[in-house]
Amino acid sequence: MKSLAPVEYVLIGFDGNNFSGGIAKEIANLVDTNTVRILDLVFVMKDADGTITSIEYDESDDFADYASIDGDADGFLDVEFILAAADELEPNTAALLVVWEDLWAARLSQEIIAAGGQMISGGRIPHQVVTELLTDIEGK
Repeated sequence: MKSLAPVEYVLIGFDGNNFSGGIAKEIANLVDTNTVRILDLVFVMKDADGTITSIEYDESDDFADYASIDGDADGFLDVEFILAAADELEPNTAALLVVWEDLWAARLSQEIIAAGGQMISGGRIPHQVVTELLTDIEGK
């Protein structure tokens, strides 16, 4: 098995089940510049009564902008993971669920392993939280 750089997922939410194709262009740019490698990409919708639907990027013409993104986007996410992500959604919203390998961190990851280290924990701080914290710090 090929050694992987760190892998993460992002859940990008949209009100009213409206997806923007503009995001596809930026994800494709991340792939084209070897910043990330797509492992899976799924659209998740929760309607007004809480019914959850998921669609793979290549199952609908509505998501044609995403079909051209190079990657291994197929089958990495199982139904349980998708349903758990959907629990984060409010009714009548949608999300793009993307799993990617952080190629930008591959060399660091290799050096950590070579040094006998291991990643113990990590996380993503939402943009809004960072913005609020920096605003508070700069205001002092």
